[in-house]
Amino acid sequence: MEIQFQSDIGKRRHTNQDYANVFTNQSGTRLAILADGMGGHLAGDVASKMVVEGVGEAWQVSEVNDCEDAPPWFRQQIQVENEKIYREGLEHPAMQGMGTTIVTAALFDECFVLAHVGDSRAYLIRDRKIQQLTDDHSLVNELVKSGEITEEMAAVHPQKNILTRSVGVQNPIAVDVSRHICQANDYLLLCSDGLTNMVSEELILALVTSDASIEEKTKRLITAANEAGGADNITVLLIHFEKEATP
Repeated sequence: MEIQFQSDIGKRRHTNQDYANVFTNQSGTRLAILADGMGGHLAGDVASKMVVEGVGEAWQVSEVNDCEDAPPWFRQQIQVENEKIYREGLEHPAMQGMGTTIVTAALFDECFVLAHVGDSRAYLIRDRKIQQLTDDHSLVNELVKSGEITEEMAAVHPQKNILTRSVGVQNPIAVDVSRHICQANDYLLLCSDGLTNMVSEELILALVTSDASIEEKTKRLITAANEAGGADNITVLLIHFEKEATP
């Protein structure tokens, strides 16, 4: 398994409120995490780093080693970080109301488990096809699902960045968790909306399935978002499942 990640400020923002990292637990299982923070000056930076480092540090001392144990662990730990971020905002008025998305994947030999809150996404690239595995927790996605607007209208909707769920709120949050079988040569892409708002799924697929190294593919995804305007911070975390999965 190969993992590469890169984060870029983009062309229009003054700070980078995205954050990503990879952690390994006591069982040798890796956890990939990406977050896109929101809030006033510096607050988004704080929230995204808090959720990534908080969940990651808890993972490092955990012994989760299969796809059955990961879902309840995710739900509990993300809720813990939700409360921490909310309290941090209360204690520091300049950061009040800060929040963050999270998309994270526990990477086992035969499967992976995703957990997410917000509109940062996970995609599976398999057999030269791309599939979005996460459901955006956003106002425009709710409008699309209810049939009020089309996906084409959603792409240019003035309120497309309004989230219906984020980490850092007063009440307990619902965390979407899903389990997936992995196959040899699959790619799992975690990304912030700075990529998906600027780069089509068709181009993402073409770049990920190119003959370049995984490091170069990650760089090219970032470059494509910047070439399209770089309207937001861009973070890409790309995982390549190289070996045959265990039967």
